[in-house]
Amino acid sequence: MRVNAALTPFERRSCARVVAPARPRKLAKVPFVELADGRLQGVVSSGSDIERVYVSSLSAADHTFHCSTNNNRPCGGIRPGGCNHLRALADEAVLQYGVARVARYLRADVADSASTGGDVLNAVNAKHSASAGAPVFARFLRHLAYLELAASTEPVTEMHWFPAGGAVR
Repeated sequence: MRVNAALTPFERRSCARVVAPARPRKLAKVPFVELADGRLQGVVSSGSDIERVYVSSLSAADHTFHCSTNNNRPCGGIRPGGCNHLRALADEAVLQYGVARVARYLRADVADSASTGGDVLNAVNAKHSASAGAPVFARFLRHLAYLELAASTEPVTEMHWFPAGGAVR
């Protein structure tokens, strides 16, 4: 570890910088998308049933994907290269993070002219592999729980380590 004086301002902070979305996106179709745990993962709303959502993920390591309902029932539209839920997730990830960042995270070689999640999916040659969607759905539910918190200046218990404001020393 370097001496405090040699640290950059970013390294002296105990919080991560929030990266603004590449472009604004609508949350109705894909309410949750993230690049985490070595995967592009998220929750996609069903087009036919308002009470059903799909949990989709694409692994950066081996480019395997999984898609199932929040009740762990497999997606009926799975075919080689993905399903419509995975394509919608990739499209929203490109809106949120930008095509270059998504491609770099997934270790995909995309053309400079690539501009959609479909371009990224085509570049990785995704293969289906069953995996658990519960951790992704649990993360989504945790994010939703923060929206239900009443406005307060008191610290949130599980985020007690996060600085509430003030000058960085």
